[in-house]
Amino acid sequence: MRLEALVPLGIAFVVITIVLSLGADVVTDVQADQDADSYAYNVSGDGLTGLSNISGKLGTIGLVLAIAVIIGVIVTYMSFRG
Repeated sequence: MRLEALVPLGIAFVVITIVLSLGADVVTDVQADQDADSYAYNVSGDGLTGLSNISGKLGTIGLVLAIAVIIGVIVTYMSFRG
């Protein structure tokens, strides 16, 4: 595995973060236009909760990507060393 193969993963991570952020903004705007305690208000609230749960995992995913890059650098260095 080459380190260049990790670049698309990093770009995908950034795109996912932007999409979740924009999605949460849209759902927040939709919820603000609904009557409190209506079905639409509650559904949009559940959607925001789901987006929050997914986006809460982005830190862990970013850490795993960073560790993968570090391990890739170490493995590449060790394989070309000898």
